[in-house]
Amino acid sequence: MFGLSYWFLPLFAGCVWLGTLLAMLGRWVAIGSPHYSTFNDTQHIAYISDIGATSWGKPLFIAGSAVCVVVFDLAFVAERWLRHKGRLTQNYNNTEKILSICATIAAIVGALGLIFLTIFDTKRYPHVHDAMLIVFIAGYIVSAIFICAEYQRLGIHYRDQRILAASFWIKLAFIFIEVALAIAFGVLGYQDHYNRAAVIEWTISLIYIFYIWSFIIDFLPATRTRHVNDRFPAPLRKQDDEMGMTTQAQGNMMGGPVYSNGGHYPDEQGVPSRNF
Repeated sequence: MFGLSYWFLPLFAGCVWLGTLLAMLGRWVAIGSPHYSTFNDTQHIAYISDIGATSWGKPLFIAGSAVCVVVFDLAFVAERWLRHKGRLTQNYNNTEKILSICATIAAIVGALGLIFLTIFDTKRYPHVHDAMLIVFIAGYIVSAIFICAEYQRLGIHYRDQRILAASFWIKLAFIFIEVALAIAFGVLGYQDHYNRAAVIEWTISLIYIFYIWSFIIDFLPATRTRHVNDRFPAPLRKQDDEMGMTTQAQGNMMGGPVYSNGGHYPDEQGVPSRNF
């Protein structure tokens, strides 16, 4: 229906991550759910990291994780480029652009955390592995916070774009759910409830898939704006809009009426201004 477009990036990234997790868990169950040396005494359920430290699991973990986060981070770059070109709703001011860039940087940091935690496995480098796990989770949560902040501001100026609101609430839910689960994971591990903590870890990883897939809806408007004439119009210049309102309020020196373009670009002068 839509044709192969930018929405394929998050779709593919999420599928790779799902396939990686299912392959690791399925293989571990298929060989009899062995008890590895990285298990604690009362542990019966494998952590993802336990499987990722095995001779067969580590190559799969590294490859799947690297492909997933690299493709996913490309989606951040594509989103910024499409918004700049008008294929998606354009940013109204520099603050929104800065938030988008910060979200991309935080996502890259989170991606590096995941890649490094797969390389520095929990069996040989337990402390480095745990540190990179924190970087991974924190990086993408911070990235989601920046995205929510950007989308909240975009929603003010594009109230007719319901996709922005839907995406905002999905990503906001991801933040609260993942933070709560991360806290539960840490507490359960500290209290030696390793099996429960393992279940929480797998749950966190699966929810991450739905966060990746939430970017599919962000790219859907771009499927209808391939042609230049169908793209989103340039937003009001904020400084021009403020200048116009100030001039109209003050009037001219002779007391007569004053006209301004209302902050629109020249090619939009015939379009009445909208009250955002």
